[in-house]
Amino acid sequence: MQCSLIILACFSLSLLNEAASSRIFQRGRLRGGLLGEPNVNYSETLPPDEWFPQQLDHFDPTDRRTWKQRYFTNASFHQPGGPVFLMIGGEGKASPLWMVTGQWITYAKQYNALCFQLEHRYYGKSHPTQDLSVKNLVYLSSEQALADIAYFIEGMNKKHNLTLGTKWVVFGGSYPGSLAAWARAKYPHLVHAAVSASGPLLAKSDFGEYYRVVSDALATSSADCVSAVERATAQISIMLQHMVGQQTLNKMFRLCDPINPKIKNDLSNLFESLASNFAGVVQYNKDNRQFEGAKATNITIDVVCNIMVNDSIGQPVSRYAAVNSLLLDAYGQECLDYKYSKMIEEMKAIAWDNETAEGGRQWTYQTCTEFGFYQTSSKEPKLFGDNFPVDFFIQQCSDIFGPKYNSDFLKAVTYRTNTLYGAFALQATRVVYVHGSIDPWHALGITHTLLSDSPAIFIQGTAHCANMYPSAPNDPPQLIAARKKVGNLIGKWLLQ
Repeated sequence: MQCSLIILACFSLSLLNEAASSRIFQRGRLRGGLLGEPNVNYSETLPPDEWFPQQLDHFDPTDRRTWKQRYFTNASFHQPGGPVFLMIGGEGKASPLWMVTGQWITYAKQYNALCFQLEHRYYGKSHPTQDLSVKNLVYLSSEQALADIAYFIEGMNKKHNLTLGTKWVVFGGSYPGSLAAWARAKYPHLVHAAVSASGPLLAKSDFGEYYRVVSDALATSSADCVSAVERATAQISIMLQHMVGQQTLNKMFRLCDPINPKIKNDLSNLFESLASNFAGVVQYNKDNRQFEGAKATNITIDVVCNIMVNDSIGQPVSRYAAVNSLLLDAYGQECLDYKYSKMIEEMKAIAWDNETAEGGRQWTYQTCTEFGFYQTSSKEPKLFGDNFPVDFFIQQCSDIFGPKYNSDFLKAVTYRTNTLYGAFALQATRVVYVHGSIDPWHALGITHTLLSDSPAIFIQGTAHCANMYPSAPNDPPQLIAARKKVGNLIGKWLLQ
């Protein structure tokens, strides 16, 4: 199955080969919040798992239940009096590979920093509760995660006997990029500065702007590519009206189950899955990351657009199907599983050993209770059709978690999130916001400098969290310059 909604996050998550077939159930983690592992070969010993005791509920002093949160340490660059760098975990398991590589490690060597990575509660091996039932998921929120960060900083200051005034710099990409900025705003006495990469700061239910950026990004390769996608979508709609056309679509797109156009949610899932093929390629275009579970790592905008403008393949719908097959084969999937009922049943599973417990159920819960971020078909140009409106995603919240998670509830919680953190009016000093122009998530982030001591860096032609990965020989000059500027800002802020 293909992957749809985020969020977000851009942090490290390893999708196993055997779990690739359930990518659609993860509701956008390939486009939502996922940094991926750095694309490097590393054969030396990696830092081991460590565990930090946390309160289950930081906001109820009468609740003394605790659990153990996973983290990693790298002290090899640290010198007495040096700063501390903390990479914040997101909606996937933390990877120790990030403790030895990535741009933040380059900065750590430069500034003699002690490095930590803290896994986000409810993801990876950090299991605060017995299962993922709705009654237990109430302790999963960005507010609790920020409090985890605060207590972790205090705990490490004591454990490592760090001198008073030791400066902590937090790093995060995608959802953790948001957390990095919010941590600096909420806990300025603990967090000295923050590097926020690709972080969405505006909670919004109907994130239709996402596909507008995808369309613009495809147009940078070829205007004919955009036109071909639009025509392919229209051809699918026509073919769905006839039995022969439906049978042809079943074969062309390698559907796991025959399509029934009378089942509206199946159609929405199908159209969104096919749109996600392009969205995922755009979001991570040429990022120096590993593609977990994938057999190919060089599928770029140009690759899919070259298929879409290739007349020798056939009509646009045939080219659209060819792109789908390319992605299915890349992830070792025999067929495209688009059935809505199957997706919901998978997402309702509450045991930690289920595939959706890798992050799909948890992140979906956070979108339903805090952020929205639903990548809908509501905005022009509608080259992917108009079959997955915001109501389609809100229904998923209700079907997975219960009827109270409806449109009124989502409206209230996104309003709450923006009230708590400030959205684009976030008041935090010493934060650098980094975004790429072809990353659709920049539409919900700060891309222009609003506060002089919290600059925005907008990198033309780069994708999701590009500045966080290790450098590569083919990095464009604007990306190289952005990394250098971030490093200079860190040095400047460490002197303040």
